[in-house]
Amino acid sequence: MARDLAEVKAEGVLRHLGVPYANFVSQYSEGNKITHSGLDIELMQNFARHLGVEYQFIPATWTTVFGMLTGRNGQFINNRVVYGEPEPIIGDVIANGFTVLDWREEIVAFSDDYFPSAVWLVARTESELNPINPSGSELDDVLTVKKMLRQRDIIAMKQSCLDPDLYDLYGTQANVILPAKQLQLNEMVPFLLSVKAEATLLDVADSLIAIDKWPNEIKIIGPISEEQRMAVGFRKDSPQLRQAFNQYLKQIRADGSYNKLVKKHYPTVFHYYQDYFDKAALDAKK
Repeated sequence: MARDLAEVKAEGVLRHLGVPYANFVSQYSEGNKITHSGLDIELMQNFARHLGVEYQFIPATWTTVFGMLTGRNGQFINNRVVYGEPEPIIGDVIANGFTVLDWREEIVAFSDDYFPSAVWLVARTESELNPINPSGSELDDVLTVKKMLRQRDIIAMKQSCLDPDLYDLYGTQANVILPAKQLQLNEMVPFLLSVKAEATLLDVADSLIAIDKWPNEIKIIGPISEEQRMAVGFRKDSPQLRQAFNQYLKQIRADGSYNKLVKKHYPTVFHYYQDYFDKAALDAKK
């Protein structure tokens, strides 16, 4: 059943849909039990506590999460949204480092953004591709990287922020490789290192983790996209719940607790995006 803030409070539980991804939603096994942690897990747990309700995490996948939230799945196919058959609604919010993309805005209503992102080209260290020298123009840097891709084997993933159609990857004449099985975004670098491809698309959050994990095996070449933003996804008929989250986000930005939470899960992001977090905190205090 579709619910807004009043129904969430009446039932006494906030249902958080999340796809395991980077340090936003992580899962690991403890005996026979699967435990979840991460930035968005804690953010939604704290939001539920703020609302005075219980918290419930419901695992999802990139290909199922929209249907679980809205009652009708939507996928980005041939540069448009294709909808599936009606299905049960089992969640209230999507939060897993969810990149704001035009096609997704057709399906869900996004909260205020809370994390910066972009899609980068990441290559094996032995690749002939070399990191670009930033020009000061995001668009020029993207065009420079794209000109390097002709006849290169590049891994991408449909129905995600790494979808090749979003960045006209086929127009670069790259040899686009789509994994036969659906991968999690944090599996892109291990997949790159296990096959003969030269490079992969990867977003900022996973790139920061990957560079720490495989410092001698990969290198960041440059951006494939201009700067992007991440936000929480809500049903379009849950405006009061979305407004309540935006107010809560403003509150924790203003009191500094949000930046502490980000630093816990992404300590190095401030080296790259300090201005983003400083400006958001300053704006929240106005």
